[in-house]
Amino acid sequence: MAYQALYRVWRPQAFIDVVGQEHVTKTLQNALLQQKISHAYLFSGPRGTGKTSAAKILAKAVNCERAPVSEPCNECPTCRGITDGSISDVIEIDAASNNGVEEIRDIRDKVKYAPSVAKYKVYIIDEVHMLSIGAFNALLKTLEEPPKHVIFILATTEPHKIPLTIISRCQRFDFKRITAQSIVNRMKLIVNETGVDCDERALKMIARAAEGGMRDALSLLDQAISFSQDRVTLEDALTVTGSVSQSFLNKLAGAMVEKNVVSGLEALEGLLSQGKDPGRFVEDFILYFRDMLLYKAAPNLEESMERILLDDDFKNMAERVEAEQIYQLIDILNKAQQEMRWTNHPRIFLEVAIVKLCQMEQRPAEQVPANEISQLLSKIDQLERELNELKINGAAIQQESAPAVKRPAQRTSKKSFQPQVGKINEVLKHATKNDLNQIKRHWAEMLSKLMPSHAALLHESEPIAASADAFIIKFKHEMICQMAMDNPTFIQTIIGSFQQLIGNRFAILGVPEEQWTSIREGFLNNHSIQESEEKVEEPHIAEAKKLFGEEFIEIVD
Repeated sequence: MAYQALYRVWRPQAFIDVVGQEHVTKTLQNALLQQKISHAYLFSGPRGTGKTSAAKILAKAVNCERAPVSEPCNECPTCRGITDGSISDVIEIDAASNNGVEEIRDIRDKVKYAPSVAKYKVYIIDEVHMLSIGAFNALLKTLEEPPKHVIFILATTEPHKIPLTIISRCQRFDFKRITAQSIVNRMKLIVNETGVDCDERALKMIARAAEGGMRDALSLLDQAISFSQDRVTLEDALTVTGSVSQSFLNKLAGAMVEKNVVSGLEALEGLLSQGKDPGRFVEDFILYFRDMLLYKAAPNLEESMERILLDDDFKNMAERVEAEQIYQLIDILNKAQQEMRWTNHPRIFLEVAIVKLCQMEQRPAEQVPANEISQLLSKIDQLERELNELKINGAAIQQESAPAVKRPAQRTSKKSFQPQVGKINEVLKHATKNDLNQIKRHWAEMLSKLMPSHAALLHESEPIAASADAFIIKFKHEMICQMAMDNPTFIQTIIGSFQQLIGNRFAILGVPEEQWTSIREGFLNNHSIQESEEKVEEPHIAEAKKLFGEEFIEIVD
């Protein structure tokens, strides 16, 4: 008999042989025993994870002469006929090459005929996502209500390309990538049965290179067996998979830690002279440092290691490299990998990356100088004192001014905007004309820096009073004032704009136009502005006259 590849010889013939998909096989076995077989199944998942094999096992199990069983017997004529392909009732279709409407119409016309030998006629459509839209539409009605003797099993690696109307008519099973340890265990069984002498490290390397696919792993093992002499060694596995040996990666990492550019470039030259792909090397090196970072964070998660095997050399290297340095190494390698994808000379970028890695200086942890810390602490103390004083003074002023403030009758709604009267009075107490003019001079420039939504809130508004560290904005409409003052992003944007323009960080207070008059009157009443101009005035009263005009003195009469 002609030689067959390992993945064909060792294709699973029972659910127990399907590795790493217990969540699928257990569900199917229970359904078989309870005779709750669906008319359509969808098997999705990465390549080489057992989708087609599970479909064939399911086809044998439903047609087994000993049914209901959880596993096909593989001994009755029906099971043997399905295995060797001599029974025409199990039809396997490659949708990649039969993706037209005519092929699906042919299936639709033939499903009405009863099976010739088996109990069920099973259609296994592989790579079903390759069907055209017309083919999917032709399959839709048949898939929804097939004859009782027909079962459809759809297999795909890209379920997102299948219409939802198809998916909703199937029982969906998602196959997952097989773990490296499960692949190693399966390969150990195969090499023991076939009598091949194989290094366990070579099996682990092949399993990691297979990226969760059993078929890929067995193909690489088959190739490694053919390449080797009497024993499959780690070097054979590295040659077949195109990977870089861990000892080489340890050596190159050591050159980077020791800042030895010559040693690093010599090692790279030896690697490329062996015909290794630069892109594959960068990927292996990134995974090497990824595994090193994972090992430093969680040493017990050996199964999560993508590339390395935990040996003494790797552990010693991990102790020499700090986590912060690993972040920098991965960042440089990742940038080099991106640049190598779009050039015809990837070797140049790789050599530049190696030089950078060998000359890299570890960034020290950012530390705040002691004098800055003391300044910050003193500033915090000062702000806390000012806040307490503002709370006390503001509350007292507001309490004193309450009888004199005449609120309009319509301001009775609980949802109306309540300006911060105490803080406004504090600003008015220290307000000057020069501070207000400074704000007004930069007002238009500040508006030009705002986004349109923020600038719209300041439409028909103006600054009306300012002190050295705060100013008051008067809004024409109360609703706009409330929207502006309740928007922290808006307030911080204005504060930042004036800080850039003037160099001072102002506090901002807002007041509706209809409430401004009463607040202003309360402030003037509480500070006893006299009609006589002969009396010496306090500085803040004089500034109030400059701000509000002489005509407002009459309100105390």
